[in-house]
Amino acid sequence: MDPLTQGLLGAVAVRNAPSKRAKARGAIILGFLSGMAADLDVLIRSNSDPLLFLEFHRQFTHSLFFIPIGGLICGLVLHKLFGKRNALSWQQSVLFCTLGYATHALLDACTSYGTQLYWPLSNERVSWSTISIIDPLYTLPIAALLILSFRRSWQLAAPAAFIWMLAYPCIGWWQRERAETQAYQLAESRGHEVRHLEAKPSFGNNLLWKTAYTTDDAYYIDAVRVGMTPKVFPGASIPLLNTSSDLPWLIAKSRQAIDLERFRWFSQGYIALDPNNPHRIIDIRYSLLPNELDALWSIELTPGAPDNAVSYQTHRSDGREKLNQLWQMLTQ
Repeated sequence: MDPLTQGLLGAVAVRNAPSKRAKARGAIILGFLSGMAADLDVLIRSNSDPLLFLEFHRQFTHSLFFIPIGGLICGLVLHKLFGKRNALSWQQSVLFCTLGYATHALLDACTSYGTQLYWPLSNERVSWSTISIIDPLYTLPIAALLILSFRRSWQLAAPAAFIWMLAYPCIGWWQRERAETQAYQLAESRGHEVRHLEAKPSFGNNLLWKTAYTTDDAYYIDAVRVGMTPKVFPGASIPLLNTSSDLPWLIAKSRQAIDLERFRWFSQGYIALDPNNPHRIIDIRYSLLPNELDALWSIELTPGAPDNAVSYQTHRSDGREKLNQLWQMLTQ
């Protein structure tokens, strides 16, 4: 999730905890900063291993088991910077930081990126896919209610922010179920036997969803708008990656073969050969338009150099034009 929303959730969690009004400002600062702290794992990178950050982002810092440790670290660091200045004891600082830190991983799990909630017991990438990575309809009411909660006449604003914090992902869950129902009906109308199907919210909303289902030999990507009357936007299809036929030169257990499997794990299996580049493997889960296969990131392999690391690449197309098309899909 975006850092602002993460911080706001941490602040709302602390705002709803019992504390003296005079100390509320300092406590909220601690909750806000701790709510963002888990994403410091993006600093774990390596020039010699381009995929290292994919393995460590949303790993141990996002584990449910790490919450007490993360809260303690944040509390001890932030107490000296903010807690002590706001008349908080170090125990209070640790408590408020732990509350803020605890919101981070659970919110990330509501997105579709994948969060290792159960590490080290499991490296499963949990993704409930109930909310977009950025969603103003989620963030702005929380921010507004948090600000209003400092007015004496708005004592219920903080509980209202907390309720919205929990309710909106639940609405997203209901919308996701509706989108998946439409996708199953679409697959049935095409005569396809579905092996696996998922729906993910498109950018910035929970009205328009990207659906992806798998048959024996291909992925099918479509979009579904689940308003009062559902509407389907047919999309594209792409063959499943067949390593033996698509990458016949790839040597088993080579560095590039291992990197390919790491990328497959990160992408939760949703990988395919780029139709425009026989050496590029794309993650089909994400695109600016929900019914297209214009991948946002990929890896590129190098034939003849099996022990070289793969190249990780990000792709950006004409964002303004894509957003205009997205708006049309939302409103037409």
